[in-house]
Amino acid sequence: MSKSFDDLLAKVSQCSRKTVSVAVAQDAPILEAVKAAKEKGIADAILVGDEAKIREVADQIGMDLTGYEIVNEPDDIEASLKAVKLVHDHKADMYMKGLLSTKDFLKSVLNKEVGLRNGKPLSHVCVFEIPGIDRLLYLTDVAFMTYPSLEEKKSIIENSVEVAHACGIPCPKVAPLAAVEVVNPKMPVTVEAAELTKMNENGEITGCIVDGPLSMDLAIEPEAAIHKGATDRKIVGDADILLFPDIHAGNLVYKTLVHTTQCKNGCIITGTDAPVILTSRSDTFEVKLNSIALAAVVAESLKANK
Repeated sequence: MSKSFDDLLAKVSQCSRKTVSVAVAQDAPILEAVKAAKEKGIADAILVGDEAKIREVADQIGMDLTGYEIVNEPDDIEASLKAVKLVHDHKADMYMKGLLSTKDFLKSVLNKEVGLRNGKPLSHVCVFEIPGIDRLLYLTDVAFMTYPSLEEKKSIIENSVEVAHACGIPCPKVAPLAAVEVVNPKMPVTVEAAELTKMNENGEITGCIVDGPLSMDLAIEPEAAIHKGATDRKIVGDADILLFPDIHAGNLVYKTLVHTTQCKNGCIITGTDAPVILTSRSDTFEVKLNSIALAAVVAESLKANK
């Protein structure tokens, strides 16, 4: 079980060497992360984009491109399609966004001919290492689905459980979060959380334990369960996966953690045939590197389960 990103990096070393395909790779922060990933043995890279610009940026950051495959395609849209096709054709294991708009990047992921759709709804999983918490926390969905329906929440859980399994958690505990830990018909989020719990109990959601609705304190703080008399719950402050009711709740918690704590995190999009690394330009070098490592572990798991 990976309890930290150091554990996750150690797990990567046990995997077969992975390759990440980068769309529109002429971006300094992305090339720095790709360079570090190669040096640390996490993954090799295929750089797709304007070759002259890629070499110019690499020269600026002191990156030796010897040993990197470069696919010259100056047009951004065509570069994204060529990059995703490499993953679609199993010539690369992961797909990463470079100097390209998120909209155009996702269009390539969803492309019917060369994309990575497999019929599942796409969702975002962000893995956090937070001081004071003795395990990794999986936050979902904080960036992709806006107002997920009950069925979409089921898919989000299934997607995130696959990631947790890949990271070594055989039966992750999933907490559908709400402002309160009891069902209130006037609060639809609590009703859906209870329905998800029943779906898990009935075998419709497998490979995990679901217990909701749960307030955030009961999900992550054992002492809170004692004080609130909730020690009979299936989750007693030891949740692995935090399922947020909508993008606002998830994104606010995500950004609060990033900007107020000394945490580490890495993020991927799931529900695809291969891990998709969608990082923000404002994300740190470490986040990009952690995301590549997370994607490598998930790619290994997907390969093993095919």
